[in-house]
Amino acid sequence: MAPLHGYTVVDLSDGIAGAYATKMLADGGATVINVEAPEGDSLRSWSASGAEVDVGLGGALFSFLGCSKRSVISDPAAPSDIEFVHRLLASADAVVWSPEGGLGSHPSFAPAEIHRRHPHLVVTVITPFGLAGPWRDRAATEFTLQAWSGGAVGLGRGSQDRAPVHIGGQVGDWLAGAYAAALTLAARARAQRDGRGELIDLSKLEVQILGLTYYPVTYFQVLDRPWRSERRPTVPGVAQAADGLVALGCGTAQQWFDLCAMTGHDEWIDENSPLSITEQANLHAPALYEWVRNHKVDDVRDLASAFRIPNSPVGNGENVPTLDHFQHRQVFTRNPRDGFIQPLPPYRLSGVPLPAPAPAPRLGEHTQHYRQSPPPQRDAPPVVATSESLPLGGLRVLDMTTFWAGPSCTHLLAMLGAEVIHLESTRHPDGTRLIAGIPATEEQWWEKSPIFAALNTNKKSLTLDFQTEAGRDVLHRLIATCDVVVENFTPRVIDNLGLDFGFVQSLRSDIIMLRMPGFGLDGPWRDNPAFAYVIEDASGLAWLTGFPDRNPYEPYSIGDPNAGVHALTGLLLALEHRRRTGEGVLVEAPMIDAALNIAAEQVIEYSAYSALLQRDGNRGPAAAPQNLYRTAGIDEFGREDCWVAVAVATDAQWTSLCTALGEPSWAADPALSTVAGRRAHHDFIDDQLATWCAAHSADDVVETLWGAGVPVAKVMQPHRQTELAQLSDREFFEQVEHPVNGRAAYSTLPARMSPGPVHTSHAPLLGQHNHELLRELGLHDAEIAALAADGVIGSALG
Repeated sequence: MAPLHGYTVVDLSDGIAGAYATKMLADGGATVINVEAPEGDSLRSWSASGAEVDVGLGGALFSFLGCSKRSVISDPAAPSDIEFVHRLLASADAVVWSPEGGLGSHPSFAPAEIHRRHPHLVVTVITPFGLAGPWRDRAATEFTLQAWSGGAVGLGRGSQDRAPVHIGGQVGDWLAGAYAAALTLAARARAQRDGRGELIDLSKLEVQILGLTYYPVTYFQVLDRPWRSERRPTVPGVAQAADGLVALGCGTAQQWFDLCAMTGHDEWIDENSPLSITEQANLHAPALYEWVRNHKVDDVRDLASAFRIPNSPVGNGENVPTLDHFQHRQVFTRNPRDGFIQPLPPYRLSGVPLPAPAPAPRLGEHTQHYRQSPPPQRDAPPVVATSESLPLGGLRVLDMTTFWAGPSCTHLLAMLGAEVIHLESTRHPDGTRLIAGIPATEEQWWEKSPIFAALNTNKKSLTLDFQTEAGRDVLHRLIATCDVVVENFTPRVIDNLGLDFGFVQSLRSDIIMLRMPGFGLDGPWRDNPAFAYVIEDASGLAWLTGFPDRNPYEPYSIGDPNAGVHALTGLLLALEHRRRTGEGVLVEAPMIDAALNIAAEQVIEYSAYSALLQRDGNRGPAAAPQNLYRTAGIDEFGREDCWVAVAVATDAQWTSLCTALGEPSWAADPALSTVAGRRAHHDFIDDQLATWCAAHSADDVVETLWGAGVPVAKVMQPHRQTELAQLSDREFFEQVEHPVNGRAAYSTLPARMSPGPVHTSHAPLLGQHNHELLRELGLHDAEIAALAADGVIGSALG
């Protein structure tokens, strides 16, 4: 049976986030009942390209997200329908809710009321800002949330000669769905232990902070400087080759040195340069771009792969399914109802049956079935006292990951209660210890990275040189005590260490091994190094980001944490399979597969409607007008560079905007009263709004428009996230005392769940728990001292 066979989820949401969350649960075998109002889920009529669709059937995106689900209609004005839905809830295990759902405004289905009336349920709530706090009822769109989160600026994405630019494709909503699915399954793990339901209060704003920015608050507070003070393209990034676009990048100093050698410029290599590798690359940008222009895409990629420099083609909705690696791995399939191309789930579980997708339902297709044969009400499970209060308490994880994607997954495990042992060596520490620009002349410089500190709270640290026989012996003994092993190296690294799943399972038969290679365990690209930006390039995420007259900008952020949260869902499905069968499982969760899923709309629109979605600056298909507008004022860097985001998603919001502006004559044209008319006159509206915003401060614009119900936001510098009142009210940041870095604010989970602090311990110092963990394995003090003397373990970089 599939891992979630017999698990029933009622979907009371509307929009991409909730639909994607419940799709992921359906992919795991859950029965998902989509409760729709008589007019149907809004996604049924959606097409990003504006294609005409049959609302009863639903358009292509609905057909993808609705795979394997059931549809019932409920009229919120009919009392009998309200009781019908409550009977469904009484028979279910979980419910996913958003305020836009057809029943979202009915008081009987307020999240707290559902939780009170059905205490056995895991109630996962997806809202822009959370259920409580001063902004809980404020208008927002995915676009304005990017501005509030700092994601519209990100890691300096874009170019200083133009406005900041958002990440295209409504990625924040997809990422919110991924978090909602993972947290629902985590809460299920606790419900199975103690019989208690859960209210999961997920904030899309907080999701975007975790997914679109790189711990900027901790970085700023520890180092007293922002990560980036200006916008500039990554170099080379997406570059024009002789016959098309190609993506190249450098995530480490060694990769920069190799790029210098590859392009014939060994004289650029300066291991003692005071400049970062990003600054050095920008210094030589013209020569690098000229070199790329003189070579064909395939030649550039072949050379880069030989030098082990991250590279990829630049994917879009048309070409992604044709790329040799994806064809080899068969990561796409045909939609079972409409025949277009769609991605398969972003993980593979060895020996675990995942159901093939079934056709999405017609509107109300299953209403009569559930009315005539209502499922039996679940008996309230007995509440069992347990010492494990957190969802994943009692789970032991060996964390063999590095940089961002892998550690972001294991960090979620640690914050949800698992015991996570982060494995490094003094010769090969976690890469995030080395990226803060701390001079090696400073004492304990490897402990001063705010990125490592922010990614690894609640973990333990063990150092082992497993190139030695003694180190391998300790590692093998440790693996035998763990429930889960997680790694995110290229496949050849684990193969060379002899730590494939077969060997790991010989040490513990029921172990779960989660492997997170960039491009998968097989295929032509299997050994290519993968950083977030290359994953974004290859999947199409970069294609929709930027301006139509320039090469795409790499988001340079979402590829890693997106991989982490999708891998967590795959891991939780494997743990559920083990709970039912006692079997160990190999989980393969490539970074690229996770990215292809949240970029799925591009491939779907092209294969269903022959529509190639294009980047369009800060405009987008979900609102018109939608853009960033410069406001009066000087930013903290002394520039006239203050911006607001405005997104009018409905005709009612347009009316509110006009009223807030004092009914200007330019807005009186009846053609502007519809979204089609506003989209046709977008340039004209932009000019008028730009003129109005330029005469006001960003705070004044927000006060005027937000108070009227118009989605609007200041474009925040990421390191200013703590200044947002909503985040303070929800205690999204917690103060953590670090023995080397001092006290700073650290982001937590993007949802309020279990009471109490999320961060229970600071990120570990290198080898901090060596003695404790080795004693647990039965080693005596003399043996531990011998390992230290031989350099097998240690607490300082050599």
